[in-house]
Amino acid sequence: MLRLQQSSSRLQSSVTVRPFLGKAATVVEQFGQTAAVRLNARHSDTPIVSTPQDRRWVFPQDYVWNELTDEQDLLRMLIDPTSSYAQGGAAAMGRAIDDEIISGLFGSNKTGENGSTDAGLLSSYNSGSQVIPVNTGSSVSTGLNIAKLRAAKRLLLQAEVDIDNDLMFMAITAKQHDDLLNEAQAISLDYNATPVLVNGKINAFMGFNFIHSERIPGGGSFNAGINAPGVTPAAGQNFVPFWTMSGVCLGKWNEMKARVSIRNDKNDATQVGLRMTLGATRIEEQRCGYIICA
Repeated sequence: MLRLQQSSSRLQSSVTVRPFLGKAATVVEQFGQTAAVRLNARHSDTPIVSTPQDRRWVFPQDYVWNELTDEQDLLRMLIDPTSSYAQGGAAAMGRAIDDEIISGLFGSNKTGENGSTDAGLLSSYNSGSQVIPVNTGSSVSTGLNIAKLRAAKRLLLQAEVDIDNDLMFMAITAKQHDDLLNEAQAISLDYNATPVLVNGKINAFMGFNFIHSERIPGGGSFNAGINAPGVTPAAGQNFVPFWTMSGVCLGKWNEMKARVSIRNDKNDATQVGLRMTLGATRIEEQRCGYIICA
């Protein structure tokens, strides 16, 4: 039996997944907003509109997992642990996928013709507009509440995100889920199609699909490998990310592959190995953001 742990990726199904090749890949060619020119005179000069263009890049990261078992171990255990080892390794790789997505959500991404320009979630043109403050809806620091959900949705609408056709997601810890259970609107049948308190779980509210994750930034530190977005959560705080499916891309160079082999250099021990290559990035900052929750 595997001990309690997150046993698979929970965030992969909430982002755009695409296959890539090479040392780096262009996720998308981006074309910015332009304005139509009003003609005020006949036979005037033809106006030329310059369309702003950009590229968003993603870079591959290699992940491996290996475990050795001796023949003596198999004899002592009387069962073949290879499958359990593989399950544990797959769980570790699933968590690594989520960490990569979280890193892509919060970290510095690459843009420009050759991927040489840094774009942070709180970049110069976004300032702090992608952040919902910790005291939203109250004069004091609070956890996740209806006011913060409304502010996050308003931010996406103001950016012209098509929320009717673009699924919205939010990663929350058990603490934020408990915060929502304390919100009358979140559990009332007047605002939900199904009774929440029957199974005690809120899966969606106000258009956001909630994904439970204990790996989002919190407690004054970040998970290993995650780049800070310019500020770090204070003790007792979580950075709760929200995004649309079109706002984040998970690029896969190699799907997770398993291999079982005999290691002659290790006294014929059996080696169970897993490997994969992937990378994640935001596609556009205005499609993402985070809420500071106490």
